[in-house]
Amino acid sequence: MKRQVFTLILFFLTLCISVSAQKGSTLKTEIQNILATKKADVGVSILNLKTGERTSIHGDMPYSMISVFKFHVALTVMHQVDAGKLSLDQQLFIKKQDLLPDTYSPFRDKHPEGNLNITLREAIGWMIKVSDNNLCDFLIRLIGGVKTIDRFINSPHFVIKNDEAGMHENWDAQFLNTTTPDFATDLLRLFYEGKLLSPSATHFLYTTMVATSVGENRIKGQLPRGAVVAHRIGSSFTNDEGLTGAINDIGIIELPDGNRLILSIFVHNTIEHYKDGEAIIASIAKSAWDYYTK
Repeated sequence: MKRQVFTLILFFLTLCISVSAQKGSTLKTEIQNILATKKADVGVSILNLKTGERTSIHGDMPYSMISVFKFHVALTVMHQVDAGKLSLDQQLFIKKQDLLPDTYSPFRDKHPEGNLNITLREAIGWMIKVSDNNLCDFLIRLIGGVKTIDRFINSPHFVIKNDEAGMHENWDAQFLNTTTPDFATDLLRLFYEGKLLSPSATHFLYTTMVATSVGENRIKGQLPRGAVVAHRIGSSFTNDEGLTGAINDIGIIELPDGNRLILSIFVHNTIEHYKDGEAIIASIAKSAWDYYTK
């Protein structure tokens, strides 16, 4: 009788381990199936914050960040706020010459003449929520340039050489700022867990990222209506040969049970139509959502 019980227990444990191993490989398999027919180099890192389970595809390879780096800019700015060097309520004077014409800038479109004051809080909102390039570069200058960001992030898996203006100089310039999907995910985890900024700074930046209104067809694209996602996108342009340098999105998904998924997805050098490149990200995020909620 004891031997039968022991055999049943052993069988049950073996079955659990088998199911767990199968479960751990299923999400990666689903993502690989999504990518199998896509004409793109895609890096993926997905972390279940509760269990620590990670799904990674090319997770240790460097990918062009494009405007994903605005998250790192915001982290560095908020670090200086925590240190008392800056204040969210301080006034910033935006000159007309700060508003470059040949770049994505909703702020310039609304205030073409510039020469007005806004708060640092508002500037971060413009940079994160709508991905304004001109105010991003204004904030980079405010904190002392890209070297300040590099020193704060301080990782061989993060390389920053250019501001937004620099990335627009030529096709190759956009590929100089890089990070790996796994590092991007780990940095988001440290941020969410409050290990990079004070609680108030963490809350402010997190809620600002939740309020992002661009990139709705990426991580959020196929999730249930009302799903809460704090994210930061990056978007390259498409050259005359139909090649898009990068379509990116990194973010934190709030699951219905209160758990969090952290995703970093980089679609690099794709000849897919732009909307199809965004759909790659949306499909991966939906697979992760389904996998951890079913």
